[in-house]
Amino acid sequence: MPAIQEPDLASRLREIGLFGGLTDEVLRLLASSLEVQDLEPGHVIFREGESGRDMFVLLDGEIEVLKRSKRNLEARMAVLGPNDWFGEMSILDVMPRSATVQAIAPSRVLRLSAQDLDALYRRDLKAYALLVLNIAREMSRRLRVADGLLADFVANMLDEYMRPRSPPRRT
Repeated sequence: MPAIQEPDLASRLREIGLFGGLTDEVLRLLASSLEVQDLEPGHVIFREGESGRDMFVLLDGEIEVLKRSKRNLEARMAVLGPNDWFGEMSILDVMPRSATVQAIAPSRVLRLSAQDLDALYRRDLKAYALLVLNIAREMSRRLRVADGLLADFVANMLDEYMRPRSPPRRT
């Protein structure tokens, strides 16, 4: 993939919900200071349980989010595409990574570290607050989706459990 030039990257950031409401000046600053990485399919960006203090914005390509169950089975939780972001939980709660994320197609990601957020906080408090609010909105949206899926799963399990059973046929 050809490198994204800074003016193009700044205008590209404007299309991504994470950066919604930020001024052109802040978008240009971010475009000039944040690292862009090209990834091949199969590249693991981070693994569940690792420590980490960065989040990523998917500029191009496709990645999958994988989670291990208590029985040590790995399940695909999500497939993300351009303009999605991931890894924000480790910046906010300073806990180990909650899932494994890997590229499933040639991809390009923008890396945003805790240090980058701290620099934004020191430079432009309003821009920092908008960015954190945008993260919180997306996390809330994801929680609502997960709640809906969990409610459907529980309802289906209860329906199956409560369904009257026919007595066995005698022959």
